[in-house]
Amino acid sequence: QVQLVESGGGSVQAGGSLRLSCAASGGTSRYYYMAWFRQAPGKEREGVGCLNIGTGFTYVADSVKGRFTISRDSAKNILYLQMNSLKAEDTAMYYCAARVEGLPGSCTVPSWYNYWGQGTQVTVSS
Repeated sequence: QVQLVESGGGSVQAGGSLRLSCAASGGTSRYYYMAWFRQAPGKEREGVGCLNIGTGFTYVADSVKGRFTISRDSAKNILYLQMNSLKAEDTAMYYCAARVEGLPGSCTVPSWYNYWGQGTQVTVSS
């Protein structure tokens, strides 16, 4: 029933910007956290940022702090990742995730999430 659909990925030059979107549907009133992860070839999935639906708390990883911001349009049920000052190291597949029904855990741990989007590729050239 829960579905996450991502968009906004593409190719960009170093120093440029992209905004990723994740449209959520199916029982959105039960969502607890939403998050962005990324995974480059040969590397583990890495937490980029997360947002608590109830409180509005946001967290971003140190590797992207000051460059990326996470936000949500509650009326449209869309999660955003604004990416500025992009670097070649940011090249990865970016995934949207949602935790439905709250339990103790870390919002940056992939195994904690119930649902995932299909991923959208971000490629940064230098």
